Amino acid sequence: MFSGRNTTESPFHKKGLLSWFLGFDDQTPNQRMARQGSLFGDLATLDLSDASDRVSNRLVLELFRNHPHLRSAVEACRSTKADVPGHGVMPLAKFASMGSALTFPIEAMVFLTLVFIGIERELNSQLSYNDIKSFVGRVRIYGDDIIIPVEYVQSVVSVLSSFGAKVNERKSFWDGKFRESCGKEYFNGEDVSIVRVRDLFPARRQQASRVISLVSLRNQLYWAGYWQTVKWLDGRIRRVLRYFPTVLPTSRVLGRQSILGYETEKIDDKLHTPLVRGYVVSARIPRDPLGDAGALLKFFLKRGGQPSVDERHLERAGRPSVVDIKLRYASAV
Repeated sequence: MFSGRNTTESPFHKKGLLSWFLGFDDQTPNQRMARQGSLFGDLATLDLSDASDRVSNRLVLELFRNHPHLRSAVEACRSTKADVPGHGVMPLAKFASMGSALTFPIEAMVFLTLVFIGIERELNSQLSYNDIKSFVGRVRIYGDDIIIPVEYVQSVVSVLSSFGAKVNERKSFWDGKFRESCGKEYFNGEDVSIVRVRDLFPARRQQASRVISLVSLRNQLYWAGYWQTVKWLDGRIRRVLRYFPTVLPTSRVLGRQSILGYETEKIDDKLHTPLVRGYVVSARIPRDPLGDAGALLKFFLKRGGQPSVDERHLERAGRPSVVDIKLRYASAV
């Protein structure tokens, strides 16, 4: 669709248009469109299997062909080989696997391009800027979660398959009243999303990851309206947590979320925020000292304008190897 066309003539050169089709940090537009598709039957939700593993590096190079400097920068950020146990060091034909910061946005850009190629083939016509603009609210990509108009499904699926992607037909929906995207499931416009139990129940407080999972399960079920189940879970949680206060979803405290608000035991002297006594997740940072170059790279890779909560974060690398929960006073909001 874009090959052979000067970049200044690309239908995507207008600022802001891509934001209507691509999502990188907000799943709710996809979820709203999935609900619309379940209600009116006009939108299909497609799911891809092994999405990142099937994005060819040659395809990515072609995508950035008219932007050589960006293409070189992107290429420099990928791993070209992998040491596979039992097979030795092997060259990688895929662009990147999960774990690379570029995998998610690049694969979404690739899939969006293929979607519009599929639409063009169905229409047997090259899309103009206004044509593409007309698909705002009807086409959206979030990673490998794809939403398109139902009438273009067969053509889009064919194009995706011809470029190596694998559409999971068991998790893709364009007939009937059911749609699913970005973790939300809808039937005839009603939210029928399930809540998954992802870990065993903890027998003691020291099983931190299980405690965290159980509290999360309890709060998800609360907002889903399973009141009796939540009441039973509250009793199970109190067997392992001596303090289980009511807090807002934004609180760091492992607590009960409620539409009625939050508890307050005292007010912070400096910040004047409501405090409660409860268990807070504490992550133990591994000893992995950074050198000068590593610290400089970490500084430039930092996202956002807010300072780090850890003033020594440039002195070490790595993620927490141990997670614990500690009893303390913390904000309930």
